[in-house]
Amino acid sequence: MMVAPHPNPLVKKPLRVPRGERESGKTEDIVEGMIGLRSSVRMKVRRAAGPGILWKISNLRNLWRGWWRHQAARLLGVGHFYGTLEARLRRADGSVVNYGLISTRVITDAGVAFLVDDWDDDTTDITDMKFHASGEGTDAEAAGDTALGSEATTVTDRAEGTPTQPAANQLRSTATQNYTGAAAITEHGIFSVVTESTGVLWDRSMFSAVNVANGDSITWTYTCTVSAGG
Repeated sequence: MMVAPHPNPLVKKPLRVPRGERESGKTEDIVEGMIGLRSSVRMKVRRAAGPGILWKISNLRNLWRGWWRHQAARLLGVGHFYGTLEARLRRADGSVVNYGLISTRVITDAGVAFLVDDWDDDTTDITDMKFHASGEGTDAEAAGDTALGSEATTVTDRAEGTPTQPAANQLRSTATQNYTGAAAITEHGIFSVVTESTGVLWDRSMFSAVNVANGDSITWTYTCTVSAGG
């Protein structure tokens, strides 16, 4: 009795082309298209990357100084709210660097006052807090901040965020900024207006430098979490 050999998983199966397509002379186009599709999928998988271990180590301080405060408030059962920032860099060549969570600081005094004013009267509207800005400032965040340290107005514009609600106590805003020149982006802010260098600053976040060039873009994901308690 003859036993059929076990199929070798490493041997690629031939591309199958419908009989009607073979007869119509489209075989070469179909085969080339399928090969191109497979190559495109492989390229997309290779392009997904992280920022590298050295960048992650250098950025730990920007995660720690906000994280421990949130954890302390949570363990004590104290009501509080805080912001977190994630970033995803897309380079001009199409490659992507997913930085993930890059900062956990800081909602400002001016932002809180803006929220209270919205509750108190009709002169402000908290839904206006949706414009993302970035810059090259180096000073650490502080609750008293009213602007970015050095907004990158020459290489990008503020971008309007799209709001979502990932949880009952969370509001998220996502926006993409496009860059027209080289810059070392180190800070991000949420503002009440689209006009650069103006408006009320809701949150300012610092992180290790994300270097951009002409044609690059960064997608920012900002999440504000409000925790009950007291």
